Amino acid sequence: MPSLGPLPSPLPFTEPFVGSLKKAAPFNHQDDPNWYAHDPQCLISESAVNSFVTGTGDAIYRSLAPLLEATNHELILVTCFWARSSSLDSLNALLRKLSEKAISRGTGKIKVRLCFSSSSLFQKLFHTQSTQGQTYPSSSWTKQFGLPEPSELEGLDLRISSIFILPFSVMHPKFILIDRRSVVLPSCNISWEEWFEGAITFSGPIVENFFQFYKRFWCRMDVQSLPTSTIHSDYPSPQHVNTAAPQDLRDIVPHGHTITPISTTSSTIPTIFLPSPHRRNPNFHPFASSSAISAPPTPLNVFVLNLLAQAARTIRIQSPNLTSPPVLSAILKSLGRGVDVQILTSERLMILEQLVTAGTTTSRCVKTLIKRYKKLARAEAAHLATDEEAALSAPRMGVLKILYFEPLHGSKPRGKEEGEPQQSHLKMMIVDGEVVVLGSGNLDRASWFTSQELGVAFFDKGLVGQVEEAVDRGMKGRAKLVFDGSRLVERPKQWTCMATSRNRSS
Repeated sequence: MPSLGPLPSPLPFTEPFVGSLKKAAPFNHQDDPNWYAHDPQCLISESAVNSFVTGTGDAIYRSLAPLLEATNHELILVTCFWARSSSLDSLNALLRKLSEKAISRGTGKIKVRLCFSSSSLFQKLFHTQSTQGQTYPSSSWTKQFGLPEPSELEGLDLRISSIFILPFSVMHPKFILIDRRSVVLPSCNISWEEWFEGAITFSGPIVENFFQFYKRFWCRMDVQSLPTSTIHSDYPSPQHVNTAAPQDLRDIVPHGHTITPISTTSSTIPTIFLPSPHRRNPNFHPFASSSAISAPPTPLNVFVLNLLAQAARTIRIQSPNLTSPPVLSAILKSLGRGVDVQILTSERLMILEQLVTAGTTTSRCVKTLIKRYKKLARAEAAHLATDEEAALSAPRMGVLKILYFEPLHGSKPRGKEEGEPQQSHLKMMIVDGEVVVLGSGNLDRASWFTSQELGVAFFDKGLVGQVEEAVDRGMKGRAKLVFDGSRLVERPKQWTCMATSRNRSS
């Protein structure tokens, strides 16, 4: 990789992040992977962002087809859940095209690596408990995984493997590496769920971190270099990483879902790679208060907590679930400092999984959060009423707003969705309009304590604004406001609830 020289660094966010990870190095050195444990600065890099897509998983995979079909030498796809679905149909069509490309050009096979963690309860119960994982023979590809017959993929050097560690250690990241030059970071799996998802495509020095993550955990061996024509001393600019143009997506991205070409003032932007290794011990403390429960100091966990602690004005969160005690405590502290917090989550998503991995549900945690917020607001009001000096100088509490995802025209049974997302599966955090975190990590207990996760933080106001606008367009009419703390806090509104809410209650 070429020498980058000094990188522009958003110090208010990165300095406490790097400092925290250096202190945690002895603990993180035991992780798998752990190459960054004693040099967390290596996680700070740059990227050139091309596009941000919202839609269902199927729509996103179809929109990515032109980019993925441009693969010349190597395609690495890592996902969590694998199931027969329209997303898998899109992947199968891609594999056939890549095989035909390799055969027609006669210059050797295209390497394809498909990595996943979960395909069924039976598979997880009887999976090998080694982090070396399990590799599947070509004779199982079609029947077990729904892939084309091996005879249809003779132009590919294809390998499919899985890693899962009982009881709860699912490998949850989702990313796609194209020729080690560009990356897709989607929130969706290869699965049938019609959920609201997002995917960002980018290139640049950050790609090396993704490759190191794959090499050290999923591959665990020396990896052959790609042809020199594939990897140059300079990195491709965003326009060289093409997805379908917006006008070509009318039949691909229905119901107002969007593909947004990204335009930033700089060719590359500061970017942080945020892995979170899996752990077998869930570290349950059923009788401890949420403020006393500490999450493992993984880069992703540490960065998110530092981000919440450093927020000065606004925090916007979109997460499928919200059951992580450290996150809930950090949100309350931010509100107490006067930071406005907006949360969009799901009222009923994977209830059984939440009960098993967290002992609670998102709806219960939301009710508790609202109760604690009201208590703090009442205490602040009483204090300000009796202390004139504090009333003049002290910062008021931030405004808490909570929304639940709600599909247009109500929920539909499986097979009847007609492209309408039934839940929100996007994982997004935006702070002060300056930094956005995307990736696989939910704000639930499983993601914070046992699952392997992977996120990326992008530092660019222009990018953040375009991502927000795309999400707002995709979410229009698909959320209900369930709590608005502005009724309790007397202070000017810094921003209002996004124009997606329909039903309102307090």
